[in-house]
Amino acid sequence: MNGEKVLNRWLVVIGAILIQLCLGAIYAWSVFTKQITLPIADGGYGFSATQAAWVFSAGLATFAVFTIIAGRLQLKYGPRPIAILGGIVLGLGYVLGGFLGKTFPAQLMCIGIIGGAGIGLAYVVPIAVGVKWFPDKKGMIAGLAVAGFGFGATLWVKLAGSWFGGLLNTTSVFGLPGVQSVFFIYGIVFAALVLVGSIVMVNPPSGWKPAGWMPPAADTAQAKATGSVDLTSGEMLRTPQYYMLWFMFIGSALAGLMVIYCIRLFGIDALQASGAASDYKAAGILAGTAMAWYAILNGLGRIVWGTVSDKIGRKLALILMCVFQGVIMLLFFKMGQSTVGLVIGACIIGFNFGGNFALFPAATADFFGNKNVGTNYGWVFSAYGIAGIAGPQVAGYFKDAAKGGDVGAWWMPFIIAACSCFVAAVIGLLLRAPKKRSA
Repeated sequence: MNGEKVLNRWLVVIGAILIQLCLGAIYAWSVFTKQITLPIADGGYGFSATQAAWVFSAGLATFAVFTIIAGRLQLKYGPRPIAILGGIVLGLGYVLGGFLGKTFPAQLMCIGIIGGAGIGLAYVVPIAVGVKWFPDKKGMIAGLAVAGFGFGATLWVKLAGSWFGGLLNTTSVFGLPGVQSVFFIYGIVFAALVLVGSIVMVNPPSGWKPAGWMPPAADTAQAKATGSVDLTSGEMLRTPQYYMLWFMFIGSALAGLMVIYCIRLFGIDALQASGAASDYKAAGILAGTAMAWYAILNGLGRIVWGTVSDKIGRKLALILMCVFQGVIMLLFFKMGQSTVGLVIGACIIGFNFGGNFALFPAATADFFGNKNVGTNYGWVFSAYGIAGIAGPQVAGYFKDAAKGGDVGAWWMPFIIAACSCFVAAVIGLLLRAPKKRSA
């Protein structure tokens, strides 16, 4: 490379985590659901549980769609401008949500659509850049690059709900209610932090590789499983492996996204019904604690599952993750009726759910190559949008259908989620590395 000065690749990891801390705001949605589903007469927004789920689902679906768009744009314009654009759009969505988010349509558009678009634009950049800087540790770097997403949810949940008295309880910007004030503050912070993290979002020089690392020869079995054979998006979309990964992602992500949406609502119902919490307020505090631990373990799971997959192989890691998630979803209804059980269940579900975001991008790079991982993973990640609609909507439907707050309404959503995880594991058993098609 003719003595060209090369960026320290660990700075890319720091920038990636900083960006992802902000993008994880979407997983903090549960902290707002209590207030937005309260009747207007009680100081709430009067949303139904299904409407609250739609804001979340719209954000997830838009997020997934825009990862495809961002994958193409970052190839054309480079990763840094697209990350910057994502930060600006995300911040704008939340700022507008602060000023305009009094009604369901306004929150759906500002937080769900505009905010989700900003997340999608920025999300794929750290993953695509990180895999190119760390071809020797794809699982680990994919986990680190997106770990901030899970940890960020904890940060924004606690700042809004409890730290320093909770911004929801103590803040009124421009005379706005607590929820809208928090949206405004978060929008400014998100835009600023993503812009800072974007500074190091640059690809390595052409021909660069880590010191002491050599890619496997292109005609070996190892090469076919570690990204030495590159497929374009068009070629990838003609392989059965793409669709197998896509359906696996839907099945395994559905459970985690359902719990992100409903853990506060379920926790309050379950703890009150069992007598583990004395009243609604006490149950809400305990459920909030479980939600925070979910987010922490979500971030940790991304790192651990990614690192483990580098050792045992992506396929086995995917299968184990799906099986573990299915089992815990079957147990979660009963576990959630005690304080300790709710927290432990939330931690395990969050840990496994976090693994999706390390394993699927790494598997995409393994199967279809490092060169086009930004665009290819955007297509794989579109499965997340489907799961983001299905998971919360299933939970919201059964919650609204229950009469008198019957806690038994939560049993069926968890069974559906468990089955989806087991189906994903079966698909994983059939998964094989693809072969590049001849012209």
